[in-house]
Amino acid sequence: MDRIDPQSAALIIQDLQNDVIIEGGAFADSGAPAHATSQNVVENAKGLAAAAREAGVPVIHVWYIVEQGAPGLKQNAPLFQGVKDGNALVRGTWGAAPAEGLEPQDGDHVVEKMRMNGFYNTRLDILLRGLGVETLIITGAWTNMSIEHTARHGADAGYRVVVASDGTSTVNDEWQNVALNYAMQNVASVGTCAEIGEALGVAVKA
Repeated sequence: MDRIDPQSAALIIQDLQNDVIIEGGAFADSGAPAHATSQNVVENAKGLAAAAREAGVPVIHVWYIVEQGAPGLKQNAPLFQGVKDGNALVRGTWGAAPAEGLEPQDGDHVVEKMRMNGFYNTRLDILLRGLGVETLIITGAWTNMSIEHTARHGADAGYRVVVASDGTSTVNDEWQNVALNYAMQNVASVGTCAEIGEALGVAVKA
C-alpha cells in the first residue's frame, strides 16, 4: 500500500455499535455478531485507532442513532424498516453504544447519522475539510452496506479512500468478499489494519 500522510488522514469507525455487531443486539439473528467475531473486527479497529492517535491522525466515530420510536426515519428500504421494527440504535440505550473497547477517547470526534451513508446529511464532510483531510481510512460495519455507501461517497467527494479488510465486517464471508473484492474496485484501496498502520508509519499492536 502506498504511503499515507498522517497529517492529511482521518480514521472512521462506523456503526461498530452493540445492536449492529454484538450478541444480544437487535441484529444478532443476521449473523453479524459471528462475522464480527471471525473478523476480530473490534480488536482490529481498536488497534488501528490506537496507532492512528499515536500518529496524530484524527479518529471519527460515526454512529447510527435514532430517537425512541424512530420518528422521522423514513421507511423506504428494508434496512430502515429493520431499525424501526427492531427498536434498534435508540439514543441512550446499550444497543446504540459503541462496542466495548471502541469508546471515543479524548480528542476523538463523533458524528451521528440516520442513513447508511456516513456523509448523507451529517457534518462529516465539513469536519473532514476543516481537519484538512485528504485520505479517509474506513473501518466498521456492514461492509457491503454502510461502509460501501460511505466509501463511494468519499471517493466522489474527492477523498482518497482506504478500507480496512480486517477492520470491517458484515453478516458472512460471501458478502465481505463481494464488498471488498468487487464493489470496492476502482473506489478504494483495501488493506489490513497492519498494512494501513505501516502506510501511516506506525505499528498496529495485536
